[in-house]
Amino acid sequence: MTPLWTSDEIASATGGIASVPFSVTGVTFDSREVQAGDLFVAMPGTAHDGHQFVPGAFDGGAAGAIVSQPVDGPHVLVEDTFAALQALGNAARERCRGRVVGVTGSVGKTSTKEALFVALDRCRPGKVHRSVKSYNNHTGVPLSLARMPRDTEFAVLEMGMSNAGEIAALTREVRPHVTIITAIAPAHIENLGSEEAIADAKAEIFQGLQSDSVAIVPNDSPHRDRLVKAARRHADRIITFGSGDADIHAIHAVTADGGGSLISAVLLERELTFTISQPGEHWVSNSLAVVAAVEVLGADVAVAGLALADMGGLAGRGERHHLPLDGGEVLLIDESYNANPASMAATLKSLGQERDVARRIAVLGPMRELGEHSDELHAGLAPALVGAAVDRAILIGDEMQPLAHSLDGSVEVTPAANVDAAAEALLGLLRPGDAVLVKASNSVGLARLVARMTKELKCST
Repeated sequence: MTPLWTSDEIASATGGIASVPFSVTGVTFDSREVQAGDLFVAMPGTAHDGHQFVPGAFDGGAAGAIVSQPVDGPHVLVEDTFAALQALGNAARERCRGRVVGVTGSVGKTSTKEALFVALDRCRPGKVHRSVKSYNNHTGVPLSLARMPRDTEFAVLEMGMSNAGEIAALTREVRPHVTIITAIAPAHIENLGSEEAIADAKAEIFQGLQSDSVAIVPNDSPHRDRLVKAARRHADRIITFGSGDADIHAIHAVTADGGGSLISAVLLERELTFTISQPGEHWVSNSLAVVAAVEVLGADVAVAGLALADMGGLAGRGERHHLPLDGGEVLLIDESYNANPASMAATLKSLGQERDVARRIAVLGPMRELGEHSDELHAGLAPALVGAAVDRAILIGDEMQPLAHSLDGSVEVTPAANVDAAAEALLGLLRPGDAVLVKASNSVGLARLVARMTKELKCST
């Protein structure tokens, strides 16, 4: 196997000194994720210093480490391990001869990144790299770059932010040829104050664009013109996706067998009919951004369409579990990873479109980082629940009380003090044929409820 990095290359990139020659096939800064052949980066931390995990990393199969103090085992000694990780990421980007796509947005950026990856990987198997999980911040982006193989032809890298200026720094590391902004919504409005400020912060992604660059922006956003204006300063070409007069738009989209959508779309140079496996109108929009990127990258859009039809669910982002219950089954829709007003409304609408279900149940936890807008935005979810014909809402925590008051009896509400109480309530009322949506900000911990449900219901048969 061709090494990802040799010790000489690591030392050259970081300005460090290698203790002995070695080579690695992967990079991580989490000792729990170490696989055989990895490079372990001993990152500084507020609670724990990564150096205390170096022995465990070697026990787990690490082939070398980046450290700022001598250790037993092959290593590169540097002054600052975080700066060394950034330098290694920069070196990976410098040696990359492929095309790089940067993805951001308030809603759907991880899902769109994953969908674009599977689409491109179907076209060029084994030659496409992406950031895993939601490694999209000041540590996750350089890690994702440092992991990029030498022969990468396409890379899809996600960038996130909580404050202004963060994406500007990340995009200068990624240096994308193509950028996608999925949507703008009041996520992080506590820090930024307005949706306009959020749009400006997302638009920082254009600042890293390289030559012969393309910016792909949402046509249906109320901030479209703001985004286009920002893109004009950096992009050679701007492409809109969505409905109406968008450059990439759906002629029609209908529900497909299995719950996804069958889409006929106008692209830049052709029309394409394809199926996406993921349900919901928001996924129609995501898919248009994906095929736009595939087309401008020169990959095969028809092959990409086949990949979108085969794409499985993403844990915490719409993964669907069909769980046995009393001779029937329940559908559990796992949207536990994150939530903001736009994604809540979109997934509730998708729940309302589920066919052949006995009842629709929504287990909802708080949306975080909304600041002084929190009560108003939580209460504002009431029309989405009513419109989705939700039969029962299990609402977790005091932050959901404004929603309960706003529903005013139009939907049956079960309050729950915490995730464990919500799980008990759900298990106590489930019937065969129910469809259950689980969604909240990640910090609420609703993934625990999903894990408990899948374990207990599967074990009960």
